Amino acid sequence: MARLYADENFPLPVVEELRKLGYDVLTIEEDGKANQGYPDELVLHDASAQDRAVLTMNRKHFRALHTQSFVHAGIILCTYNPNFVQLAQRIHAAIQDEEELQTQLLRITRPQS
Repeated sequence: MARLYADENFPLPVVEELRKLGYDVLTIEEDGKANQGYPDELVLHDASAQDRAVLTMNRKHFRALHTQSFVHAGIILCTYNPNFVQLAQRIHAAIQDEEELQTQLLRITRPQS
């Protein structure tokens, strides 16, 4: 099962739901790097050093990092969805069968209403 790293703006209720589904999710706060203006490049580097895919709502910056040929343990770009349980389930559905997320960029979007 994928190991995940939630960046500073990723909703904690989604992290909690993913943990209920059995995922090992570390938040940037738990890693002692919150409220420091920690650059996205370092978030991606630190997550990858721990073999964790980044969970983020910061689609623009992390998509750019992905295209700059950074080697990483995966990036999961999410569209904000106030239904946190649904967002966690959509992430789970996208990654549950993946053996590894290395260098992958996954997009999780809110369902059409």
